[in-house]
Amino acid sequence: MFPRAINSLPFQVIVYLCLLAGVATAGVNYYMTPKYTRVGYAPIQPVPYSHAKHVGELGLDCRYCHNTIDTAGSALPTAQTCMNCHSEITNSSPALATVRESFQSGVPIRWVRVNVMPSFVYFDHAVHVNRGVGCVECHGRVNRMEVVTQMQPMSMGFCLDCHRAPEWRLRDKKDVFNLDSQPIAALRGREAALRFAQDWNIKPTQDCSGCHR
Repeated sequence: MFPRAINSLPFQVIVYLCLLAGVATAGVNYYMTPKYTRVGYAPIQPVPYSHAKHVGELGLDCRYCHNTIDTAGSALPTAQTCMNCHSEITNSSPALATVRESFQSGVPIRWVRVNVMPSFVYFDHAVHVNRGVGCVECHGRVNRMEVVTQMQPMSMGFCLDCHRAPEWRLRDKKDVFNLDSQPIAALRGREAALRFAQDWNIKPTQDCSGCHR
């Protein structure tokens, strides 16, 4: 009833299904990663804020707004910090209405986090900046951004690359908050960076329990 060639049809179907599954798996592994799903993320914030204006043009230090960055794990700015300047400068601007309301009510501004770490990951900003890891390594050239954008995938692979070879990302302590600075390795070579790491006893953990607690 059927031609002899039909006998090979089941085998061909299996081969095609395997190829399709392989292509789909490769595509998911390649594209469904933080590098492609997170890098470039630039959410709209409740208050429009230009880092290019405040940091790049006016020269504000990161620590003025993020004033607990070198002492705590997180450092979201408060309305009080904003009002230190804007109680006198553009104090009636409609764009700052949310800031004024937050300052008067005491209810924190609901900033949208750009670089979001999973709940099962422990990350402490203070530990990193106090050991010479500059803000620019993770956050990019924020001083040139009108809207803050995620520049790194913040994946486990990204973190491990740094933990395995931190010397490439270390800066002199005076340059940690300078977004235009260069790492020690770029300025004076890897050996100088390795000496810096040794002097400061920089030995990033590569154990799972270091980040997953």
